[in-house]
Amino acid sequence: MLRFMKALGLFSVAALCAAAVPARAAGDLLVAPTRVILDGSRGTEVVLNNIGSEPATYRISLEIKRMTAEGGLDEIDEANVTPAERAALDMIAFSPRRVTLPPNQPQVIRVGVRIPEGLAPGEYRAHMLFRAVPDAAPAVTADPAKPKSEGVSIALTPIYGITIPIIVRVGDLGATATIGDARVTETRDGPAFEFDLARTGNRSVYGDIEVTRPGAPEPLLMARGIAVYPEVGARKVSLRIPPELAAKLKGPVHIRYTEDREVGGATIDQTDRVVK
Repeated sequence: MLRFMKALGLFSVAALCAAAVPARAAGDLLVAPTRVILDGSRGTEVVLNNIGSEPATYRISLEIKRMTAEGGLDEIDEANVTPAERAALDMIAFSPRRVTLPPNQPQVIRVGVRIPEGLAPGEYRAHMLFRAVPDAAPAVTADPAKPKSEGVSIALTPIYGITIPIIVRVGDLGATATIGDARVTETRDGPAFEFDLARTGNRSVYGDIEVTRPGAPEPLLMARGIAVYPEVGARKVSLRIPPELAAKLKGPVHIRYTEDREVGGATIDQTDRVVK
């Protein structure tokens, strides 16, 4: 589930309490912001907040994920990372690496980068993982008055985790994107609005999608946080929609892809398409 709040630039724990920033939630953990970009000039902060009613412990680490042509992110074993991915893991620094959060008490994670001398220009990315540490299960004493049960009893404890991209940009980078064909399809989870998104350049693109009917002021569909990372030249974007919206989206539409609002919201690409 995504929870969106308005951004007010760099923030502190006090700012998170008093003003809204983009955030992502899983289980009882709220993380803000949902994306970090570093250029080596200064560090930043990621704020965690336990929105549950009990204290919770989280372990923080870095991992490598690669985007697929379907728009998913595959986790890559550290033994199989590329030199650029290895460089990202080595230069991103953060602290602390484990926190215990009382309910509704924010905690700052400080994030910085040490760019090695002579590093080639480019975009380097790792994903910061916040994983819940489950409580130790209490020992259970058998009741001698009750008959012993046969078989094996298994207790399953869900472990929640959130990842956010930490992006390091070195040198003068740029990128553009082009919206391709659009369609309404039927997936296992119901109808979806899909379109192709191609990227050129030496960095990622990231922004929001708005779909409108020509001549109508109100958008039919809006989606935030659509990215194309440098490891792919193009990806499919698939947005789940309710059945009643699927019929409305068919026919002529205008699709606009804009930069994230926090960096100005400029248009990356826009096009007219006939959706089938």
